[in-house]
Amino acid sequence: MKKLLFFISVLLMSEISAQDVVGNTTQNSVPEDKMNIIKTNVTAFAFRNINLSYERSINRWFAINVGFGTVLEGPVPFMNAFLSKEDEKDFQNIRVKASNFTIEPRFYIGEGYGKGFYFAPYYRYSKVSSNTFDFMYDYNALGTTYEIPLKGKGDANGNSGGLMVGAQFFLNKQHNLVLDFWIAGAHYGSGTGDFTLRSDVLLTPEMQAQLKKEIENLDIPFVKYTVETNSNGANINVNGPWAGLRSGFSLGYRF
Repeated sequence: MKKLLFFISVLLMSEISAQDVVGNTTQNSVPEDKMNIIKTNVTAFAFRNINLSYERSINRWFAINVGFGTVLEGPVPFMNAFLSKEDEKDFQNIRVKASNFTIEPRFYIGEGYGKGFYFAPYYRYSKVSSNTFDFMYDYNALGTTYEIPLKGKGDANGNSGGLMVGAQFFLNKQHNLVLDFWIAGAHYGSGTGDFTLRSDVLLTPEMQAQLKKEIENLDIPFVKYTVETNSNGANINVNGPWAGLRSGFSLGYRF
């Protein structure tokens, strides 16, 4: 009888221990020993954007993500979307490059420790610069049109804040392969910049006035700028809104 009671007691203890293990596994299905993730947004490569980000879990529900990206020099994306064909032809061989830095606190509402849906307010610093490009403008005098060539160059930078909503998943049982889905994000702020146009031709006051009018009539959306001209060309000061959108898929490694 004592042996039977002892055997039953052992079975009960074993069952309780097994339930505890299962319960702990369910409650802590995301291992806590891997608090770091390195990722890259693979969809951004289509836009020449080479990028890398690092995420650190502070606790189950909170993490900090820091990212850096650089856009290799190339044509201005979607230039025909904000310039008419007539205005676009004034810019010859213009190419731009850019870089950005983003710091992003993340609040997870799923399983946590880097897994599940999250919302993330963020700050972004961006910089855009151009190569030395050719700008042509038409000078009209006495019924005749002359093409005046100028060389342009400049850069602009902006500071903005925004909010992104996303979801992050683990792709294997070891929880070290990560897919980060940026569902939708948008930021808004202000930017400043300076661009110059220089001519080998000495510009008369009348030529300067026509050049100023042509640049002002470009009417680039979402960009506020002022133009000053002189005998050597024009100085363009950018000072206004700075906005952008974020979306895509990142692949990463958790450790």
